[in-house]
Amino acid sequence: MATLKEKRTCGQRCEDFGHFVWNSENGTFMGRTPLKWIYISLYYVAFYVVMTGLFSLAIWVLLYTISPYTPDYQDRLKSPGVMVWPDTYGEEIVEITYNSSDKNSCVKMSNILRKFLEPYNETLQQQWNNVSCTRGQFHIQPHFTAPNHTKWSCPFTQNMLGPCSGVTDPTFGYNSSRPCVIIKMNRIINFLPSNRSGVEPYVNCTVLTGAENVQDIEYFPQNGTMDLSYFPYYGRLAQPSYVNPLVAVKFSLVKEKEAKIQCRVVSDVISYENIHDPYEGKVVFYLSVES
Repeated sequence: MATLKEKRTCGQRCEDFGHFVWNSENGTFMGRTPLKWIYISLYYVAFYVVMTGLFSLAIWVLLYTISPYTPDYQDRLKSPGVMVWPDTYGEEIVEITYNSSDKNSCVKMSNILRKFLEPYNETLQQQWNNVSCTRGQFHIQPHFTAPNHTKWSCPFTQNMLGPCSGVTDPTFGYNSSRPCVIIKMNRIINFLPSNRSGVEPYVNCTVLTGAENVQDIEYFPQNGTMDLSYFPYYGRLAQPSYVNPLVAVKFSLVKEKEAKIQCRVVSDVISYENIHDPYEGKVVFYLSVES
């Protein structure tokens, strides 16, 4: 029968561990001589220095080759989408329905427009975009000449929307049968809305159904144009104070009637017949007034 292995005491185990940590006979520390520990340390120092250098080089190349202002990979649309305010959505469509004799209904609509127009306040625009732009020309900016290494943005103030600005009429016409709606074209980086110099895009609204219920349509600014000086848009970081140009449309309705309206941004490079995107180049909404 094999003899049982002699059980070592705690003191013997501590003595063996101390002998492993420092062996005075061989001059080794934890099984290796000081010279071997120096070689191992130098190897790992060199290894991590090289790895850190490669990682830093990869990050530098990445940052050098990408723009901090424009995404390299994005879903580029050929034509921008169009939206309407007040943005009161039904199940699938925009339904702007209000009661001209109901104060709460008028306040609800006017509050939506007032909040939407807050960035267009004249005082704020003078602070953010204190620059003069040449009307009717694209505001091309190859360099970052604005403060904080940004690009200038042309000011657009709410008073450009005339009677639909909310300045002279805080109700935006929703206390009567002459309501205002605001049309906004979505932003696309570096998008130019025309291939021909001096040709401005403009908003044109067509009554699809209920034409007999719409007596008149007015546009503000005049002719519903979007000045070329607001294009191109260079991105949120490049133009942090940029605001979209707007067009306000004032409808004169027959009371207690409804109309289905399409507002389209007309330009030679903006399409609007994309069956997969009903808001590309145009927006369709229902407008009705009750009393």
